Amino acid sequence: MLYKNLNIWNGVGEDIFFGDIFVDKDIFGIGRSKQSSSKDFSGCFAIPGLIDSHIHLCLDPYERNPLKQEVDEEKLKAAMISRAELIVKAGITTVRDLGGGKHLELLVRDLIKEKKLTGPRLICAGQPITSRGGHCHFWGGEAESIEEAIKVMNRQAMAAVDLIKIMVTGGSMTPKSKPINSQFDLDFLTKVVGEAKKLNYPVAAHCHGSDGILKAAEAGVSTIEHCSWVGESGWGRGFDMKTATLISKKEIWVSPTVNSGWKRYLESNYLEILRNNFKKMKEVGVRFIASTDAGIPNIFHTDLPLAMPVFSEIAGLTNTETLRAATSDAARAIGLSGVTGSIESGCSADFVIYDENPLADLNVLKAPKLVVVRGQEVSVD
Repeated sequence: MLYKNLNIWNGVGEDIFFGDIFVDKDIFGIGRSKQSSSKDFSGCFAIPGLIDSHIHLCLDPYERNPLKQEVDEEKLKAAMISRAELIVKAGITTVRDLGGGKHLELLVRDLIKEKKLTGPRLICAGQPITSRGGHCHFWGGEAESIEEAIKVMNRQAMAAVDLIKIMVTGGSMTPKSKPINSQFDLDFLTKVVGEAKKLNYPVAAHCHGSDGILKAAEAGVSTIEHCSWVGESGWGRGFDMKTATLISKKEIWVSPTVNSGWKRYLESNYLEILRNNFKKMKEVGVRFIASTDAGIPNIFHTDLPLAMPVFSEIAGLTNTETLRAATSDAARAIGLSGVTGSIESGCSADFVIYDENPLADLNVLKAPKLVVVRGQEVSVD
């Protein structure tokens, strides 16, 4: 299929080019066939499909208590399939699922791969490693010793996960769990990362508290999720420049899960703290990727397009930097560079067409005209 007369941003540079996009089966083609069908999109804009680097497909955003989430597996599977379909219609063509208890997201992932379902490319962590009774312990990944943690990892490997997730600190969603508290010591984390590397798995680390952020960085995780800098004085108030410098030095990506709900901070005193933390991290070279933690209360799985303007404003990123955080940079961070995240020959044909220019106004992302995922057109109506 030939998509003609488009204004194209390839996901990497600053410029928009006028031209055509040729899709050969499920990848961006090098040339074009004389027999190609074509569609004219004069005046429209094309960008790579968006990547949300932190979601939970199993969670119902309408449910505030995670312990009351759907337990009937058939009903839960049906809900997850429905969410996957909605995700891709929103222009999100890849997501990284960072935790669930039943491995149903892996089933959905494989059905999408087999083209039996319409949905985004799914990168799945399975059951996160957590402490006994720790954050998200109800997903089945509790471990008190490195031996138990290895058993959890081996169980995920048997289920064919794509990465390992570890809850370095507590979290807000779990009763009796505190975001400021570290759940493991450095020796434990270092051994977990080492064992994961033996299995060729990257490690995503849930970190709210500043002590946990430091330990995760020292252990050499692949991505730090949230990076909330929770200190004794509260959220965001435990920022440490030495830790931020270490994150940059070790080339660890920060996935700050800024969703549309953060819009409430734009009119609060907390905004200055947030902006200052992002500014200092950027000063030492910390790199960010777009993520929403979709599935938590009131954050829907289609949230990323709504979150992008908020992310840009809070993190002090230009529109192009924000879009790269959700396309080519995200692909690099989660191990998909050369697979998706950019419009170039040989990459998966994941792209979105809009009536207006999203680089000029990120709010345009809310209204895709056409979504193409792995060469398959998806109706947005």
